[in-house]
Amino acid sequence: MPTCLRVGPYRLYFYSNDELEPRHIHVEREMQRAKFWLEPVRLEWNRGFSRHEISQVRRIVEQNRTQLVRCWDGFFNG
Repeated sequence: MPTCLRVGPYRLYFYSNDELEPRHIHVEREMQRAKFWLEPVRLEWNRGFSRHEISQVRRIVEQNRTQLVRCWDGFFNG
């Protein structure tokens, strides 16, 4: 599970076998998890984050989208 970014309590990562799916990122904090598509940024699913916190997480993904796409491409196409 390559980690692309850590922001505060959040770890943003993907699974090494996710290559056949569109670019996306998983986000976790403790037992909460979510998955966001990156193009465009949109929530795929959420397990445990409150509505308010998932909005914060979405902003983190949006603000770092270029870096996250580079991380994905570097792993799968590098």
